[in-house]
Amino acid sequence: MSAVADQNVGLGKFDRHGFDDFLAKRIDPTWLSDARKAAYAEFETMGWPNPRSENWMRSDLRGFRIEKYSIAHETETQTKLDAPVHLLEGVEIAGSVRSANGIVISEELDESLKAKGVLFGSLSRLSREKPELVKKYLHTLIDSSADRFAALQVAMWSDGYLLYVPRNVIIEKPLHIHASMTEGGSDLSHTLVILEEGAEATVLTECSSVTEQGSGMFCGGVELILGARSNLRDVSLQDWGQKVWHFAHKRASVGQDATLQWTLAAMGSRFAQVDQQVEMVAPGARSFVNGVMFTRDRQHLTYNTIQRHCAPHCTSDFLYKSVLQDRSRTVWRGMIKVDEGADKTDGYQRNDNLMLSDAARADSIPGLEIKADDVRCTHGSTSGRVDEELIFYARSRGFTRQEAILMIVTGFFQQIFDRITIESVREALGKAIARQVRQYE
Repeated sequence: MSAVADQNVGLGKFDRHGFDDFLAKRIDPTWLSDARKAAYAEFETMGWPNPRSENWMRSDLRGFRIEKYSIAHETETQTKLDAPVHLLEGVEIAGSVRSANGIVISEELDESLKAKGVLFGSLSRLSREKPELVKKYLHTLIDSSADRFAALQVAMWSDGYLLYVPRNVIIEKPLHIHASMTEGGSDLSHTLVILEEGAEATVLTECSSVTEQGSGMFCGGVELILGARSNLRDVSLQDWGQKVWHFAHKRASVGQDATLQWTLAAMGSRFAQVDQQVEMVAPGARSFVNGVMFTRDRQHLTYNTIQRHCAPHCTSDFLYKSVLQDRSRTVWRGMIKVDEGADKTDGYQRNDNLMLSDAARADSIPGLEIKADDVRCTHGSTSGRVDEELIFYARSRGFTRQEAILMIVTGFFQQIFDRITIESVREALGKAIARQVRQYE
């Protein structure tokens, strides 16, 4: 039996007794409790991901032990954690939600938006206050049978964040979500964003630990649901401590003539496995996804992305870039899927990797699965080492090695920065990258 399979034994507070205790302390409506029970039954019957499966064959879970972690209960008192925030500098926001170890601790929203019917706050609270709305959309995109982490998240999500924007309501200022984690903590939060027809919003989400070397576990889910002619800009910065295990399923459904601009940046965690899928479900849907990864030490980040075209006349554009230091590793596996009848599809994906160390490794696996005739789908990938001649040239003009590397890295990421329409986000990501570079000679 493999080391991964051995982890089925001794699940600690995520075992049946822990789940029953978790459920007993919840204040959930009946339909939600039933859904949790069904998902946990799936969790019990599954093994941990098979290292021979395509999504996991390049991932090493042998160091992961779920029994080391316990889940925070909604009824337990949570306090604000002193974890860093990066995306708020110079930004005027319309509302904010903060959580500690997966439990929401504060909620704010402009009164003018409340008057228009906007909902923004704790997913647990709103599942009780707006049960019909939450029941209609929750876990409609994430399948609990996808793998054991998906089943655990559906069964034991501790709290999370709900944004609901009614028809034709435009939120001009960004909304901010900050998730923080204590040393050795866990976060099983879920994000649900619903934009009705013609609605517009910008969501800034960031995750950070109390200490840079903090440990813990994140097992999260994200569902973005865009109605016809809606427009969502979503930015996510993952900056957990360097010993956090990060597992996430991220899904988006883009309706007719709707536009999704989705930026994901990953700087933290010891190990991350993210499955991201965007579905264009009606004609005219458009999605633009930007990915930024910056790794160091022995970090291992894996992103499996799918851009699925379910309808004709849709556009998807995925661009992922990673910079690697030390003995770190990134894996990007991208797939464009075009369903039968999804003609006039325009799909593009690209992954570029820059390695600052001879010991770093980047795996890039683009793919196409096309069942329609009249389409335009392309993909590309590049991987290379930093050019020492460029560093020498910069140093000969008075720059330090760190400054030279920062210029090269910034230039490498510039294509993604140019695609980000929010100036404060561009600046925040630039500063985060500079912090990473400055730690190394």
